[in-house]
Amino acid sequence: MTRLLGVFAKYWTPGQVKTRLAAALGQEAAARLYAAFLRTTLSRFRHCGDRRVVVFSPSDRRGEFKALCSGDWELAPQSTGDLGDRMHRFFADAFAKGASRIVLIGSDSPTLPAEYIDRAFDLLADSPVVLGPTTDGGYYLVGISGQIPPIFEGIAWSTPQVWRQTAERLAVAQLRYDILPQWYDVDESADLERLREEVERLVDSSEEYRRLYDELQRETSEGE
Repeated sequence: MTRLLGVFAKYWTPGQVKTRLAAALGQEAAARLYAAFLRTTLSRFRHCGDRRVVVFSPSDRRGEFKALCSGDWELAPQSTGDLGDRMHRFFADAFAKGASRIVLIGSDSPTLPAEYIDRAFDLLADSPVVLGPTTDGGYYLVGISGQIPPIFEGIAWSTPQVWRQTAERLAVAQLRYDILPQWYDVDESADLERLREEVERLVDSSEEYRRLYDELQRETSEGE
């Protein structure tokens, strides 16, 4: 059994990441925050699973992602196509390389409890699919063991319909799936405020949260 954790990540070019936050903070600040979210995610989850891989885009930014990662993470470029195409290819490649339980997350939930990832791996021992719903109608985690389910085509990605459409496809395929507790992505100003309050409570619990707190203070102070 090999448990593989994947993190989908995009290079933090201003204007191409966190565009909704950029409307309030500016493109440069939003891009720096995205990079901070990714650093926090990679540091906090560096011991989850048996193997860990950052699935990055674009492919010519390998050097920057390597500098951001510790030796606990492998690197693999994302394939082409829409989000569904790229996720499907990630799972297919991971299974082909010997992984048996695969969990994929993004970098939009830097305070996601690590136990949710551990729980996903445990559930995949008996369940073919595990999903973690977000508060905005999507999901923050998808885990698969065995055959890849038909959940990556015909989905209106980045819309509130993602969760509903995914559940419908699983129902049509008559596939059982387990659901993790709901969590949130940091996409809007209200999400950012929730994150600030949460990190302020956690700031003394780890060095990762201390660094994230300092970054949040620095990048959001001009708007106050």
